[in-house]
Parts: sequence; structure tokens; C-alpha cells
Amino acid sequence: MTYKITGYQPERLFHFFEEISAIPRGSSNEKGISDYLVEFAKARGLWCHQDELYNVVIKKPASAGAEDKPAVMLQGHLDMVCEKLAGVAHDFEKDGIGLIVQDGVVTANGTTLGGDNGAAVALMMTVLDDDSLTHPALECVFTTQEETGLTGASGLDKSLISARTMINLDSEEEGIATVSCAGGMRFTMTRPVTRRSVSGKLLRVSVAGLLGGHSGTDIDKERQNGIILLARLVNRVLHSTQAQLALFQGGSKDNAIPREVEAVLVCSPAEIEKAESIARSLAADFADELLPFEPDFTCAVSVSDGTAEVVSEADARAFISAICLAPNGVRRRNIKQDGFVVTSLNLGVARLGDTDAVLVFAPRSSVASLQEDTKDRLYLLAETFGFDCDISGAYPGWSFAEHSPIRDTFVASYHDLFGTELKIEALHAGLECGLFSDALPGLDAIAVGPTIRGCHTPDEYLPLDSFARFYTLLTDVLARLAKR
Repeated sequence: MTYKITGYQPERLFHFFEEISAIPRGSSNEKGISDYLVEFAKARGLWCHQDELYNVVIKKPASAGAEDKPAVMLQGHLDMVCEKLAGVAHDFEKDGIGLIVQDGVVTANGTTLGGDNGAAVALMMTVLDDDSLTHPALECVFTTQEETGLTGASGLDKSLISARTMINLDSEEEGIATVSCAGGMRFTMTRPVTRRSVSGKLLRVSVAGLLGGHSGTDIDKERQNGIILLARLVNRVLHSTQAQLALFQGGSKDNAIPREVEAVLVCSPAEIEKAESIARSLAADFADELLPFEPDFTCAVSVSDGTAEVVSEADARAFISAICLAPNGVRRRNIKQDGFVVTSLNLGVARLGDTDAVLVFAPRSSVASLQEDTKDRLYLLAETFGFDCDISGAYPGWSFAEHSPIRDTFVASYHDLFGTELKIEALHAGLECGLFSDALPGLDAIAVGPTIRGCHTPDEYLPLDSFARFYTLLTDVLARLAKR
């Protein structure tokens, strides 16, 4: 293939990133990238294991002189969040990512980039490919379905791993190392609905242009949740008129703050002017409220004649009321740790389907009792409005270790290489470190990576100089571990 990224070293790091970007790898669609890694390992004579979830483990022997040093696990996930701008013709099941390289950064053409966690995949491939490096025995673990609940890591046979030092490569801020994280889950509420066909004036309202972002790492930035915003408008219309709800659709992933949402209501000719006036007035209010924080926000309102399948009044009110009353955003901070987020909740998906209404939440907390409180509140919400509940994809948090040789090694290496101090922090998001720490007693883990901006949004980009610098840091740490 013809490579777009040039002028950066090591060249193979960037070439590998481009190669994996050409392979569709959304969550639950990882077979292609998994098979690619198996062939990569076979071509280099490396030990390789692929399981039924398409997790891949590749092992490389220690470099000369480091055979007696403890093995080190490098780990990242194969899947990416598949988000795109409205109107972008891209099939994530079949199409590779259209990379754009400009002004020292790589981004995608109207879609998520997949730097989260394609950067980790390329980093591990480069280390495995380079026989000139000094390192202990390496166990590179590529997991699947991380973005939808850490499914691959949960199902991986941990007996394949002998290492008790883990370098997770799923962090997105150069110069910051993560040493603990929140636990989380997916909480789905479902309610049956009935529909009937009616004709009248169709009031269509759509929200777009919100910043969105990662429901963990960006939840503290007070970014507007498009689902909750539009439900506020729809609720006002339903309570002020006899309008009937036909469509409400927003969000695609529980772990992404929803950016684009649309609704359609059917009104009588006698009430359409009133309903439209309410919608336009609230749209203007929203713009005023959000201007300092959401500069690209838009709320479009239009009216047309037509026929639509509307849900019953009871179904519409239960659905919209549940959204309006749902807890969302930051719920608890630690004021002794600079306001660090302890507990949060994201309403990531709201869908009014043909036969059911669905709400999907992503609760997170580093305190188990507060996570239980969030669950209790969601159960109460569901009970109040007639929803059934399902919990899936639960994963544990990862506790801070007072003594950590791998943390000390990264701190020393970073200082020696760059002359500044490596920042150590906790992360309000799920990392696979928690699952591996639970399964591998005595595991010493750290999460690090190059800078990646706009994760889980079409604005995602990867500064190429940060990618190169991080590779230098990683290989220096491996060399230090081979000599300690």
C-alpha cells in the first residue's frame, strides 16, 4: 500500500498504524484484524494463540542477556468506537478508515480515527517486529470488544500469561500515567410500546453539533447530553399540546456522550403553530444556555404534512419522563483530589423502536457502594415507568498500588528522556487493567500511551510527534526492565 504518513521514525510504527486502519475493526467485528495479527506472528516465527473471541496473544523471547528477567505483558484492544458525522457515507463493517494527514496530526475523514486503541496495536507490532531492541520476554495481549464491556479481556484464558508486570497501552495523554480506574457496566432499560398510524402536521426537531466525547474521561467537562436536551423540548410540547410522539432516536454507544438526536411529533393543524412556537423558543433558549460551552450546537425545527406511526400517550410520557428524570453526568467528586470524578452516569442511547423503547446507560464509579447506589436509582426509575432492566458488561475497578516497580521505572525513564516529571493519576473510565489485576495475583500494572484527542468522536486525532516520542519512552522502559 501507499503510505500517507512520512517523515517520522520509526517508520514501521506509522506503517503498521496505516495497515490496521485499513481493516474494519468495530466492536464484535474483529476477526479481520485478529487474523491479520496471527499471520503477522506466523511470518516472524513467533508463538501465537487466537481464541474464539478473536483475542490474540503473541509471545517474543527475551533479547540476548535478558533471558533471566521476568516477562512483561504489553496490552491493548483491537476494537474501536464507530462514530461518524451525519451524512458521511461510511460502512464500518466493510470500509477501512479514510486517514487524513495534515499539520503533523492524523485524523479521519468524517469518522472516528481508531487511535483508541489502534495506537497500542501498532506499538506492540513494532516492538515485536524489531529484533534490535533490548527487552525481557514479551507477552503481547490484543483483546476484543473492549469498547462494549471489556468482553474479550473477560473471556481470555489468563493461564496463557506468565508475566506479572503489565504495561497497558490504552491511555490517551502523553506525560500522564494512569495507575487506577473506575469500574463500570452497561445498564439497559426496555419497555414495550404500541403504535398506530395517524396523519397530520409532522414537527421534526433535531439536535446536532454537540462536542460529545468519552463518557468517562470527558464526563467532567460538562458536555451537553443531546438525548436529555431534546427530551426536555419534547416533554414541553407533549405537556402543552395534544401532540403524539412518532420518533425519538439518539446516541449509538453507551460510552459516548450523545451528539446528535432527532424527534418527530404529529400535531393537529389547530395546534401545530403552538407546538412549533414552543420548539423554536426552547431551541433559542438552548443556544443561549450552551453558547460558551457548545459553540457548534444547532437545533433545527421544521414542519411538514405526512403520516407516521405514533406510540400511545402512555408510552410517550413514560419514555420521555424517564429520560427527563434520569440521573446523568457527574454524581460525586473527591474534593480532596482536585475534584476528581468518583461516580458518574451517561445516558448514551435512547431509541423508540417499532415495538419497544430502549434506554442504555453507562454507570461508572471507583467506589463500589456508590455504584450500587446508582444501580438502585436506575432500578427505581425503571420500576416507576414500567421498564425492564438488564445489566451486562460489568467490569471491576483497579485499585492504586502503594508499591509499583513498573511505575517507578516509567517515572525514571520519562525524567531522563524528557527532563520533566511524569504525572501519575487515576482515571474515571474502564481499563482492562482491573480484569487482569483480579485474575493475576501480584500483577504490577500501569496504563500509558501517546496523546489522542477527541476519542469516540469524529473529531479524534493523533499527533504524530507524540506517537513517536511515546515509542521512544516505551522501548527505553523495556530496555531498563531487561537490565534491572
